[in-house]
Amino acid sequence: MMFDPLYMGILLVTMVLSLGVSGLVKVRFNAGQKVKITSGLTGAEVAKAILMDAGITDVQVLQHQGFLSDHYNPMNKTLNLSPEVYNGRSASAAGVAAHEVGHAIQHAQDYFPMWLRSTIVPVANIGSSLGPMIVIIGIALMGAGKAIGHDVAVVGVLLFAAMTLFTLVTVPVEFDASRRAKKILARLDIVAQGREYNTVSGVLLAAGLTYVAAAIGSILQLLYWAYRAGLIGGRSDD
Repeated sequence: MMFDPLYMGILLVTMVLSLGVSGLVKVRFNAGQKVKITSGLTGAEVAKAILMDAGITDVQVLQHQGFLSDHYNPMNKTLNLSPEVYNGRSASAAGVAAHEVGHAIQHAQDYFPMWLRSTIVPVANIGSSLGPMIVIIGIALMGAGKAIGHDVAVVGVLLFAAMTLFTLVTVPVEFDASRRAKKILARLDIVAQGREYNTVSGVLLAAGLTYVAAAIGSILQLLYWAYRAGLIGGRSDD
């Protein structure tokens, strides 16, 4: 089944999308590093300034190893910035730092999509790894004439659907964080209007597209597994 032309085609489309947007992110981030912001703040200073403006005092800003490994951890309330962002004084550094603070603000304000995403995580993790395997087991049982096979396959599809839901909910969470970032950067005069602001917008848009690509790939795979389980397009038990 893993060599099904349809499945291989879906994997190819997903890979092309992923590589394309990842390349775009790197190109725009590297270009944005050459655009120095007039405020002269480092990414770490940008993050701390925005946290202070938002009245958030319980989030630590830390340096984290790894290129573009920046993330906000709601479990221990830490803002983890890569060296290029933590120490950078560029539009890219300011944009990424502000984006991650956007997640901290979402957390502090109980932003519903972020709460929903966090709630889905445990099931999504199980669904991404076991969902397809359970569908395959169900199909094998159906092929052997076992009536329970269809129910097993449905369970696998539902588990994978949790993963797809996670990727879908992530899209508005990420774009909202970027919207907050751009708004605050402009209001606090951290980045100037024109080239600096436009560069930040370009970097954050490219980063957001990586989540759109992930959601598209997950939807395509969900449709495939639903098809193989006989939930759409007729049953395929071979």
